[in-house]
Amino acid sequence: MEEAIQKFIRYFHKNKKSSANTEVSYKRDLDKLMQYLQEELHITSWDQVTATNLNSYMLYLENSNYASSSVSRSVASIRSFYQYMLKKEIVSQNPSDELKPPKIEKKAPEIMTVEEVTLLLKQPDKTTPKGIRDSAMLELLYATGMRVSELIGLRVSDINMQMSYLTCVDRKKERIIPFSATAKKALSLYLEKSRKIFVHDESDVLFTNVSGKSMSRQGFWKVLKGYAAEAGIKADITPHTLRHSFATHMLQNGADLKSLQEMLGHSDISTTQMYLNMSITKIRDVYNKAHPRK
Repeated sequence: MEEAIQKFIRYFHKNKKSSANTEVSYKRDLDKLMQYLQEELHITSWDQVTATNLNSYMLYLENSNYASSSVSRSVASIRSFYQYMLKKEIVSQNPSDELKPPKIEKKAPEIMTVEEVTLLLKQPDKTTPKGIRDSAMLELLYATGMRVSELIGLRVSDINMQMSYLTCVDRKKERIIPFSATAKKALSLYLEKSRKIFVHDESDVLFTNVSGKSMSRQGFWKVLKGYAAEAGIKADITPHTLRHSFATHMLQNGADLKSLQEMLGHSDISTTQMYLNMSITKIRDVYNKAHPRK
């Protein structure tokens, strides 16, 4: 059973161009399933597994208090695995056909107030090279609503300082995002004073860590957490919080939905619609608290 999992992961890597994180997650899910089948049901072959066995495993995960998101990912892993085994004739039937992921309740994303964002952006010490870099990164992230993976993937050649816009490439799609005068000022200071201290070669990477290497998402997350703590912000701030805040604040100040969709890089406008609904809810709360006629 273990050999089939290993072959699937190799196949998945070669044919699906999957990320290392996805492969690790899929293998972990399938190893967990294999252990359950062997230890609890005494099943020694994938071809012996029935739909009832898989439903029993789903119930086991739910009773073990696994998060709905984890159970949903397990369903995806198992279904992909069985599709592979059916294709390779390792099994003669697919018991995962009727396997359904649990419904995941979507929580409203954490949104910072304009005051909180302003306080956060004031935290970097702009008398130090690192503070200048951090200020430029935070200002640019809030000014554009980019994903953090897009921010740390930026090249110097992606930036048009004269016209105050950048070119962002995501999933082989290219989009143009303008940035504010404040972000331009922070970015100019970084390019003039700070970047050359970190980058010693001909690299075109815009932002690096202090060693001159490409910054990781985890590295930027730690930077952000540190400044949030210094600002006394108690909410659980992540890099995506600034993206959510950017979108909500833009709508609250009159941006149209279609333009925001383009800036955020959403393929479906219904995803962007979420921020409009949040803005309406916020406006309604303010109205209910402030209007004298209750």
